[in-house]
Amino acid sequence: MITLYGIKNCDTIKKARRWLEEHDQPYQFHDYRIDGLDENLLKKFIDELGWEALLNTRGTTWRKLDEAQKASVKDTSSAIALMLEMPAMIKRPLLCAPGKPMLLGFNDSGYQTYFDEV
Repeated sequence: MITLYGIKNCDTIKKARRWLEEHDQPYQFHDYRIDGLDENLLKKFIDELGWEALLNTRGTTWRKLDEAQKASVKDTSSAIALMLEMPAMIKRPLLCAPGKPMLLGFNDSGYQTYFDEV
């Protein structure tokens, strides 16, 4: 089963969900805020994508941090601690399909290519 990870009120998540539904791709949605996020799952994401790719430093949540908080994120363990505390820090959407690499972010052509390779 395909799993889409993110936060339901995110505009990009809404676009990804709409794309999946319009293209008859069954999926389950995992909302970090409602369904939770544990360290093991986050480590799985980081093992494949790297913490630098996963940490959203362009979003509102990051911009609201003070400089000391931003500067404290310098390795995997500090990034994990921050993302567990504030799941909105995780770039989204994150798409996981069995037997395929994880896909981070959304655009129409990227999703089309991803599913054409099935």
